[in-house]
Amino acid sequence: MRLAALFPLILALSGCVVGPNYHRPRVQTPAQFRGAETMAPQAESLADLPWWGVYADPVLQDLVRTALANNYDLLSAAQRVEQARAMAAEARAAFYPAAGYESALSTGRNEFAGNPTVNGGVVRGAFAAVGRVSWEADVWGRIRRSNEAALAAYLQTEEARHGIRLLVASETAQAYFELLGLDLQLQIARRTTESFDATVSLFQRRLEGGAASRLDTSRAAAARAAAAATIPELERQILLKENQISVLLGRNPGPIERHGSLLERQTPPSIPAGLPSELLERRPDVRSAEQLVRQTNAQVGVAQAAYFPRIGLTAMVGALSTPLSDIVDGRTPAFSFASNLAGPLYQGGALKARKREAVAAWEQARLAYQQTALSAFRDVADALASREKFEQIRTQQLATVAAYRESVDVVLKRYASGRSSYFEVLEAQQQLFPAENAEALTEMNRRVVIVQLYKALGGGWNLKDEEWANPPASH
Repeated sequence: MRLAALFPLILALSGCVVGPNYHRPRVQTPAQFRGAETMAPQAESLADLPWWGVYADPVLQDLVRTALANNYDLLSAAQRVEQARAMAAEARAAFYPAAGYESALSTGRNEFAGNPTVNGGVVRGAFAAVGRVSWEADVWGRIRRSNEAALAAYLQTEEARHGIRLLVASETAQAYFELLGLDLQLQIARRTTESFDATVSLFQRRLEGGAASRLDTSRAAAARAAAAATIPELERQILLKENQISVLLGRNPGPIERHGSLLERQTPPSIPAGLPSELLERRPDVRSAEQLVRQTNAQVGVAQAAYFPRIGLTAMVGALSTPLSDIVDGRTPAFSFASNLAGPLYQGGALKARKREAVAAWEQARLAYQQTALSAFRDVADALASREKFEQIRTQQLATVAAYRESVDVVLKRYASGRSSYFEVLEAQQQLFPAENAEALTEMNRRVVIVQLYKALGGGWNLKDEEWANPPASH
């Protein structure tokens, strides 16, 4: 009855939770992303689109879908989530009473339940069977703070998994566009080599007719060899890129299927970035960093609760009998109800040091969160600026390539009529080759930067797990 009277007091005290309550750290959020399109409605964002709406290429969609299903980094992240979920469930079990049992059956001289005990040298048997229940009253909130920390750790791994999923999809798309860019550069190299072949043949014919010198032919052959030398290098890079994609797909290195050319993949005409404040809710790495702040904040409360006593209740019920013949006697039942209180008096400053350690960990997590948010704003601004500049670069490069192609056509006609020298022919062709390569590189970057912007904005944040891996059949 006395113990029962303690319950109202314990329950009343259990409403107290020591330690700081969580508040999201302040972040200096810009009003608008640097380089964002001011004419676009700011509430809209590329991140709201599903990944298959951004990567419209059916071949790329198949690659991304395969990567999301088989990538080993993503599979490992899923297992870390399961581990953290189990740890959170383990921490939650501390809220409930713990029940157990034990029994012993023995016989011997001067012993009881296998332990030496003086009993006059009489051989007698012993039996004990008891069940125990114990429960800690969470008066100061130690268990609640521990659960808060465990839940935050679980959510952190969940957000980290979301981040890896977005990263895998983005890396697959970027590598795919880079592969198409290498294909385009290889086409240019082969076409340039064929062009130099025609020039060498022209010079050779003129040399045989006495209208050109061997210097003309040797210079043309050297230019042709230089262009041809880029072909195996590009083929090597293509093989390496295919191997990279294969690993992302969870496969052994092998060829990657693709159809069409890079230039057939169109880029979106406008890309709204949305509001910077919404980025904090969309980026998985930012959300993961915030959960770490929440976890370390709760650990401060756990450390502070260690200053206070721990109150527990225990109960035991069972039967004890020696000798064994008394097991049916009404005097063998045993039971007890007890309470206990234990707390620290002096530990050499260990408790104070433990709390300072927890506070320092929280400060690190807070700073890491603010740095992650700052880096997120930069990622978006970088991608927006890069996209704008790539468009401007492309405009000039298209004009450059068109002018060089026209100059090659003109100089070849002039050379055939004897009005241009071989230096002019070689110079025009040698200038066209790098200009076409630069254009191909820019075309690739124009598509890669869309992938980078989608990742920087936390694309697909509103998709459910099953939607990520299984997009609608119509797509």
